[in-house]
Amino acid sequence: MFKKLKGLFIVDEEGKANVGKTTSDKSVPKSSNQGTKSANNKPSAQKPNERYEPSSNAKPNEKFVNLLLGAIEKNNIDGFDYLEYKQALQNLGNVQMDEATRYKSAMAMAKTMGATSAKLESSAGHYVKILQQEERKFLEAFQNQQNAKVSARNNEIKTLEKSIVDKTKRIEQLKLEIEKEKKGLEAKKTAINNAAAKVASTKDSFYLAYNIVVDQIKQDLANIKKYLS
Repeated sequence: MFKKLKGLFIVDEEGKANVGKTTSDKSVPKSSNQGTKSANNKPSAQKPNERYEPSSNAKPNEKFVNLLLGAIEKNNIDGFDYLEYKQALQNLGNVQMDEATRYKSAMAMAKTMGATSAKLESSAGHYVKILQQEERKFLEAFQNQQNAKVSARNNEIKTLEKSIVDKTKRIEQLKLEIEKEKKGLEAKKTAINNAAAKVASTKDSFYLAYNIVVDQIKQDLANIKKYLS
């Protein structure tokens, strides 16, 4: 089943859906808050289900693709539902017909299996919710990593900066100590920049995979409502 799901939501090396992709940039609204990182390397706060746009140089991580599709597989609804309907759409991908005809043709076959447009909409929404649950888990883990690897080190930097200010007021004999701590400060700034970049890269990798899968489902759901309701 997992291999079959991967065939429906396959991601290539450039992070684009494979054959059968129905997502359109025009059809999926983008949030005005796209998780832009601020100048101090502290990502802006993000709520679950709030669309996040990875940076342009981000690459998909197969681990996250497998995680998301594994969640769908684990919560697969018995019988003919959205996933089977998406398979039918994919099977018609190479047939010369417009999008509306393809959706209606797949629906005609789906009806022979007892499916209805309402059931397809309900099951597609079910899988979106499953993916959103995985997103909430990811954000919680991400925030813990953010606090552990970035916020705590920010406090260390503030402490060192205060120490430097205090020591510069002392007599000449403390200059060597001040210079030593300045070097330590720069080292910690470098460390926090590296840590922040690594954490942000992990988030970008997750959302590149997450957005690809969710966008396909949402586009199919929109088309189901448009053509079949």
